[in-house]
Amino acid sequence: MIADGRGRAIAFRLAPGQAHELPHAVPLLDGLPSVPKWVVGDRGYTSHAFREHIWTMGARPVIPPQRHEAPVACPDWIYNNRNQVERLWARLKEWRAIATRYEKTAASFMGILYLAAALDWLKR
Repeated sequence: MIADGRGRAIAFRLAPGQAHELPHAVPLLDGLPSVPKWVVGDRGYTSHAFREHIWTMGARPVIPPQRHEAPVACPDWIYNNRNQVERLWARLKEWRAIATRYEKTAASFMGILYLAAALDWLKR
């Protein structure tokens, strides 16, 4: 999921539960209507190729390195806002159909997800 600075959902991609989300991050970023100023992610999105992609699109990555990697520039004052996405997921999971994944097909689950995100936009 991509969220804006106010914690509102902008884009989603559905990944299998056992798969990592990093391969889905590049198409999500490429699908944005405008280039963001910052791209904030947690340590799970640490990848030199992903950071390079963010720089080439004109944004600045704020993704801390893994503990065994060399340090990279990661401004704390921006990284502290990463919890916006976590809080967005918490609000969306208040919908029981999202939290328990009642929908059997990806299309119907995405429909419920889009509906919940749209209503969240109206509340914010």
